[in-house]
Amino acid sequence: MDTGNFTFSITDYKSSATYITEKMKQDSFYMDRLVSSFVPKQSRAISKSMEVSILKQPTPAGVAGQTTADTNTINGAEHRWVGSGTNEVITAADFAKAKYALQKANVPMTNLTAIVDPSVEYELSTLTNLVNVSNNPRWEGIVNSGMSTGMKFLVNIYGFDVWVSQNLHQNTASEAIGGVTSTVGVNNLFFSAAPDVLPIVGNLRQPPKVDSEYNKDRQREEYVTTARYGFKFFRPENMCVVVTDTDQV
Repeated sequence: MDTGNFTFSITDYKSSATYITEKMKQDSFYMDRLVSSFVPKQSRAISKSMEVSILKQPTPAGVAGQTTADTNTINGAEHRWVGSGTNEVITAADFAKAKYALQKANVPMTNLTAIVDPSVEYELSTLTNLVNVSNNPRWEGIVNSGMSTGMKFLVNIYGFDVWVSQNLHQNTASEAIGGVTSTVGVNNLFFSAAPDVLPIVGNLRQPPKVDSEYNKDRQREEYVTTARYGFKFFRPENMCVVVTDTDQV
């Protein structure tokens, strides 16, 4: 068993704020409903900021993570590649390749999770070899109801529970990996969410905290939600990134 230190910083101190004027409180019929919506919306804004911070960890610029324009090979298996479909879109083979890479890295095959861009759901929903009912009866309902409900896929693909997010890290420039180039790329993540091998670790130093006060000078009630947190890429062997084009839909 190896021991060592892993250091990360509390890097983000975020706040979301709004106010309601005294005049608005006096005149609005929906004042109570409006005020009660402030805190949930501010908390949602903080949560989205945390999600963006987590999902960008494998490939941020200037921070320890995966190396861009590189296969990031571990134990002979690539952990970063461009989607294998025509025009650099994803295919079912990419899910199989991600599982193979994690197996080669001795990652537990439990709680396998994929977080993909909405464009990936579109590509999978239109793959003939998947949604052709005569070939794959299991997929018959997909044609009628779609592939996901909310953020979660209705089906499991090669052992991966698939989630959809619009907050995945977007490449700002084209990226060539293994001789294949993705122009407008998004980084889709594949990993095991087993508790003892999580690929990204972090700390919520201050959970979202709500403060409010009356500003007598401006004659308004002010509400602010603040949080402090930090995240960092921890286990590169437990992360596969499939870069896919988003401008092919």
